[in-house]
This record gives sequence, C-alpha cells and structure tokens, in this order.
Amino acid sequence: MTIQDGCQLSGQEMDAVHTALQRANFAIYAFKGSAGEDKVLIRQLGRQLGLERLDDNLCSDEDGITSLKVVQKRREGEYIPYTNKRLNWHTDGYYNSLDRQIRGVILHCVQPAAAGGESALMDHEITYIQLRDKNPGYIRALMAADAMTIPPNVQNGKQIRPEQGGPVFSVATDGHLHMRYSARARNIVWKDDSSTQAAVEFLLSLFQQDSPYIFRHRLKSGEGILTNNVLHCRSSFEDDTASGQTRLLYRARYFDRIVDPGSH
Repeated sequence: MTIQDGCQLSGQEMDAVHTALQRANFAIYAFKGSAGEDKVLIRQLGRQLGLERLDDNLCSDEDGITSLKVVQKRREGEYIPYTNKRLNWHTDGYYNSLDRQIRGVILHCVQPAAAGGESALMDHEITYIQLRDKNPGYIRALMAADAMTIPPNVQNGKQIRPEQGGPVFSVATDGHLHMRYSARARNIVWKDDSSTQAAVEFLLSLFQQDSPYIFRHRLKSGEGILTNNVLHCRSSFEDDTASGQTRLLYRARYFDRIVDPGSH
C-alpha cells in the first residue's frame, strides 16, 4: 500500500492497514516520493496507529528508535542486527522481561543494501494454529511459564540483563495472542522435557519448508513494515561502500499493539 503522507493517514490508507493486519498481523507500506529519512515521520506514523510507548533499549538511539546499519567495529557481545549476517527466525524483544514485551514494531527502510537483505515474515497466530492442529500438547508445553529461558547478558563481568524465563505463547490482557521466540541455537535454554522438545522441533520445521504462510519481501527505499511483532527473519546482505549503497533501516519497537485503525 502507498502512503501519501505518513503524518496524516487518509481514511482509505487506514482501512488498507486494518485489512492487512486482520489478514496477517503485518502490512507493507511505501511512502510516496520519500525515503523517510526523517525519524519524526516514523514516530508520527506510529502515533496514528496507537503506538506510543517506545522500547528505549541499549541498542536504540537517543530518540528511542534504532538505526540498523553495519558497524565495522562492534563492542563485545553487541547484537547481530549490526552485522550483515543472516538473522534467524524470531520475534522482537524475546529477551525482554515479561512486563516489557514488544507488541508492535515499525521497520522502515531508508536505503537497502547493494545485494541481499530479504525479509521473511510469518503470522504468529497462524503458527499457533499449525502447532495446535498438529498436537494440542505442543501449545500447552509452549505456554508453560518456564518453556523458554534466556541466560543473563554479561559483558566484561557486568550483568547487563538478568536471566529471563517465560512462555512462548501467552494471551495479553486485551485478549490478543502474543509470542516470544528465537530459533537461535545458542543462548536459548528450552525446558528439558519431551513435550517441549517435540514442540520446539515441530515449530522449527515450519520455517524449513515451502510454506504458503511465509511472506518474503526485500524492502526498498521508503518502504516499511507495520507489524504486531510477527515472526520474522532476514537473509544476509552485502553493502557497497565505494558507491555509498549501504543498508540503513529504522526500527521502532513498542510496548503497544497496533490499534484497530477501523476504530479511528
């Protein structure tokens, strides 16, 4: 969908966002005639959709929005979005405490890489249904309070973030399904019982097949994704520093879910 003015969505644009969110919990948009270099535009877009409470985390800029770009010299233990390596399937903020879970995300492309950097997305509600239909026991296992634990983040002997345990699937106070997940093989501790291990194995298999529920798209300048924090991953990419074709995305992560635009 094309957005004429990100600071003032039209009724038709609101309806288009609503339709896409109802269908898949995400929408792909494109600003008309603008790459959206001004982060104020991203902030205003979010506000119109009920996104107010930014996750001002260690990786974000001073305004709470993160500039995702390759950093040649990284700090020890710095997170992988600052490299051009492939990102495995995950939801944003899976390592956050349970009272600071990410419900809504805007990912906006200012400039794509010279090559690669394709995103893949999968509605977490569809994933839940696939797991439930295969074996309802998988859902019970993944809703356990100790299903997935993230070890503490310790850098130079200092604890940056404590250990964080919790369920994969949960139901928020507004009745919407929420998912916290990472397919990373390292730094994820799964509950050591047969039900959880089988559920995790089946979940991983859903990403390794040619699924009709996986949507793939390489963002262009001025394009972005509005999402209720669905599952997503990203292929590796290559920048061309000589020509200035270097990847820059803005990521705004919110404790809010995108409100139903139809209610505005």
